[in-house]
Amino acid sequence: MKRTVESYSPGETRALAKKLGESAEAGQIYTLDGDLGTGKTVFAKGFAEGLGITEIVNSPTFTIVQSYEGGRLAMHHFDVYRIADPEEMDEIGYEEYFFGDGVCLVEWADQIAGLIPEDAVRVRIEKDPEKGEDYRIITIGE
Repeated sequence: MKRTVESYSPGETRALAKKLGESAEAGQIYTLDGDLGTGKTVFAKGFAEGLGITEIVNSPTFTIVQSYEGGRLAMHHFDVYRIADPEEMDEIGYEEYFFGDGVCLVEWADQIAGLIPEDAVRVRIEKDPEKGEDYRIITIGE
């Protein structure tokens, strides 16, 4: 089921993601797609909060994956923007994360589309400058 939510501030985006984190289940994968600066990391911070994670969440741009263990479920936050070949994911043991007991958030998931399970929850964040600098259209599911 697909739903679209309008967000007028980073705080609203974070609150939406927090609700999703509160209901997340072990083994789920969430893909986060959107242009640079749309709020994928803001979303990840809210999602982590919903899981009860208190660590500071940053985009793992240079490390590919950052794991946070402090909540009711572990969160594995991927940023695969720099992945040139999906086989690079094998090198970091992505299957252990994707099919483990935690929850995965994958930024730029289109880069590794063939590795993403069909039952992943797809989240797309888009800007609409005509509606304001902080306005976002967030589409969940597909």
